[in-house]
Amino acid sequence: MGSRKSPSAGSVADYIAGLSPPLRGDVEALRCAILASADDIGEEIKWNAPSFCTGEHFATMRLNGKVPLQLILHLGAKKSSIAHDSIEDPQRLLQWLGPDRACISFRSPGAVAKQVAPVQHIVRQWVHHVPARAAG
Repeated sequence: MGSRKSPSAGSVADYIAGLSPPLRGDVEALRCAILASADDIGEEIKWNAPSFCTGEHFATMRLNGKVPLQLILHLGAKKSSIAHDSIEDPQRLLQWLGPDRACISFRSPGAVAKQVAPVQHIVRQWVHHVPARAAG
């Protein structure tokens, strides 16, 4: 895959800038799609990849698997579950990995650009199931 800066890179933008094309463009397109899905979505590098949060982290990119780019959707650190039928997915992008996790795979360069609207639709629904971060 693409080479990237060290995991200590200060921001998501710095991290993405360290990726090689075409992965860089796809990651940036996915980042923009997620951030535009809702007003209260934040981002940071967590688990050595771009990760997104509202109350808790709910989505993390996977850049080093068999598929060039995946978006792993999860429900934060605490054990919980989500009913598969509670997320409308007419394009069948979601691959369920467990009761609290699903994955969207982008198998070829440019695949993100073709799926922006359905990804945003899924993210908007998913964030409603993410628990609020406990005050600490």
